[in-house]
Amino acid sequence: MLLLIILILSFISSYFLPWWMAAAIAFLAALFIGKTSGKAFWSGFVAIFVLWIILVLIKSIPNDNILASRVIQLFPLPHQWILLLLITALIGGLVGGMAALSGVLTRKAFSK
Repeated sequence: MLLLIILILSFISSYFLPWWMAAAIAFLAALFIGKTSGKAFWSGFVAIFVLWIILVLIKSIPNDNILASRVIQLFPLPHQWILLLLITALIGGLVGGMAALSGVLTRKAFSK
């Protein structure tokens, strides 16, 4: 449930708000409905990881990966485009996971 809420709200907000709002959404969702630390972290991680893969594919495939090609010239990577996609999604996943974990831990800190 937490995963879907983070995924849907972050997807909607990604079109008119900055990228870091995904972290704020993960934090607030976990603050209000997160149960345990482990589930909150993995829900935030997977939701933002999948979301960023979807957003990169939506924005990069129609323009024939022009921006991705230029970024790869800055950072020479093997298996270029796919590895760049996974590194980007991993960074987003860690941001979402840590934000969701922080939300659950904040609620636990103030509930006692």
